[in-house]
Amino acid sequence: MIGKSKPQPLIVILGPTAAGKTGLAIKISQALNGEIIGADSRQVYRYMDIGTAKPTLEERQQIVHHLIDFVMPDDNLSLARYQHMAYTAIDDIHARQRLPLLVGGTGQYISAVTEGWSIPQVPPNEILRAELESFAVLNGAEALYQKLLAIDPAATEKIHPNNVRRVIRALEVCYETGQLFSELQRKKPPPYAIFELGLMVERQTLYERADHRVDQMMAQGFVQEVQSLLDKGYNRALPSLSGLGYAQLAAHLLDGLSLEQAVIETKNATHDFIRRQLTWFRGHDNGIIWHNGEQITGEVLIQNCAHWLKEHI
Repeated sequence: MIGKSKPQPLIVILGPTAAGKTGLAIKISQALNGEIIGADSRQVYRYMDIGTAKPTLEERQQIVHHLIDFVMPDDNLSLARYQHMAYTAIDDIHARQRLPLLVGGTGQYISAVTEGWSIPQVPPNEILRAELESFAVLNGAEALYQKLLAIDPAATEKIHPNNVRRVIRALEVCYETGQLFSELQRKKPPPYAIFELGLMVERQTLYERADHRVDQMMAQGFVQEVQSLLDKGYNRALPSLSGLGYAQLAAHLLDGLSLEQAVIETKNATHDFIRRQLTWFRGHDNGIIWHNGEQITGEVLIQNCAHWLKEHI
């Protein structure tokens, strides 16, 4: 039984796309009475199963999963809301004397939870966002980035110039509150004992795995999944449909982009995404214990986690 006088445990399993996180997390959860909390910004959406490599129904029947498949594609899930729901899930799992595992590859989600980000509670201003989006389209992402650089240089240190959505959000917070986005992002570590395990595979192998996964997705009906979303009335401009593969296949279905080219662009975009994931994890490494995803076994990780629990809890 978990001692009440000690911090409650949280095990984190993170890593880039195609590193093997899901299978190992399920094995650890089965062995250590755990439940999985998803940390993937696309797997949160319903109707988006194939293209997000969501855990299968069989896998979700083996282990309880939280924060997967729970919002509609037109629900603009904020980071603050995700963080709140993650903390709620963690505390609920602890209350039932089980072990929470935060599992995924969305670095921002993981860092917000493990580092205890204080996220500005500023509701979206759709008119302002539309104006800033139009400015970016007309003048380029770099020009928009320069706007933020002039107002809040510290914020630009953590936001890539090409991440237009995050630049717009930072500007929105500055304009709406009159305060700097960077100053509002204070951190207060959560009251958990955190054990972070990272899975890594050699870069070229990751790319090959990711390419193979895209081919599998196509065989499983990825095009039909995107068509179904469009048929349901979900606009391709939604953040959910900007995800890997969804944007490219929407261009195939709506703009006449060849399927072959859409697949190539999806694979290239996935490679770019993997590079960004690795950059994020390097910049937010607060003691991640890295393992080779090709060599490490579930049994070894289970032993490592069990030993850590015994030592720290």
